[in-house]
Amino acid sequence: MNNGSKKIEVQKLNAWFGATHALRDVSLSVEQNSVLAVIGPSGCGKTTFVRCINRMHELSPSARQSGRILVDGQDLHARGVDPVDLRRRVGMVFQRANPFPTMSIYDNVAAGLILNGIGGKHRDLVEKSLRQAALWDEVKDRLPQSPLSLSGGQQQRLCIARALTIGPEVLLMDEPASALDPIATAKIEELIRELQESLTIVIVTHNMQQAARVSDWTAFFYLGELVEHGKTEQIFSNPREPRTEDYVTGKFG
Repeated sequence: MNNGSKKIEVQKLNAWFGATHALRDVSLSVEQNSVLAVIGPSGCGKTTFVRCINRMHELSPSARQSGRILVDGQDLHARGVDPVDLRRRVGMVFQRANPFPTMSIYDNVAAGLILNGIGGKHRDLVEKSLRQAALWDEVKDRLPQSPLSLSGGQQQRLCIARALTIGPEVLLMDEPASALDPIATAKIEELIRELQESLTIVIVTHNMQQAARVSDWTAFFYLGELVEHGKTEQIFSNPREPRTEDYVTGKFG
């Protein structure tokens, strides 16, 4: 589904938490309608990287960054770019499902529309998003119920549906299946491949097999540096960097 155009361009990105230099001169691009897997050991900068793409990094105390990130050629830090508008275009799904516990399943999905001031009848958009998240058939008769009545995997797909309601162009996923059982994980992976037809996806994962299954491209981070970025098949079968080979073959991690 790849048209070869660059959806995201990262140029010499540096990020800090206080004196801690979390990302060092990271440059890469993400093609439209592709899936990029971001891999590397804990603390290597993976989550910081994706949080920079939708300007969530700057919300952390003492956080700062330099370099440029462009989406469709637009500098995300250019004067006049509203971070709230940006986060409509660049959605985020977190490691642990975070449904709003006091809202119904239906209202959880509609929340994105309401918070973004999108009026009108939400029913069609809620159903569309739940279908996109492969959850509609499982919850269509339970929409007034609490999201806490759902399994962990269903809650994560509910959060994906909530992110999809406002029509993002990019979806960032930070370890979306790390807390799920193998069956729920398989559903999330299948969903990623389906969403790729209409979205560009960046997924952080510790799971090498998952990265190999769902991504077109892989970026290996280590100690805040981008060690290697290439086609997933090449990264896993013929990496150029010895550190990449050591990581993907399990010599460290």
